[in-house]
Amino acid sequence: MKEKRIKALMVEPGKHPCVVELKNDLDSLQTAVSIGAPEQGLIEFVYIEDNVSILCNEEGKLIGLEPNRRLGEDILCGVFYVVAENNNGDLKSLTQEQQERYSKMFWDSDVIDKSDIERTVFSIFFGG
Repeated sequence: MKEKRIKALMVEPGKHPCVVELKNDLDSLQTAVSIGAPEQGLIEFVYIEDNVSILCNEEGKLIGLEPNRRLGEDILCGVFYVVAENNNGDLKSLTQEQQERYSKMFWDSDVIDKSDIERTVFSIFFGG
């Protein structure tokens, strides 16, 4: 059964992560990833591990959202959320253990400059 509200980990640029409650519907989630954006954004899910993903603004880099954190070779821009999923792909609340684990993972902000972002955007368009 789909949860109406979920506990997620919000990660804002330059801040420590914090647990928030999100309404679990498309419009609310699109609004959540659009903080600092000129208009409501599209959602992108970035896989972290089984049943855990990052929910972010699909166009964050392209529309100039503030750099946030590095994730492997990629850079996430704008606010993002760590969310859990059930086996059907529906979003669900993070467990206490997941909240603690991902808070530690994203605790420190990264120093990211414009050239770092430009390199990752170039990679996206050219598959490198």
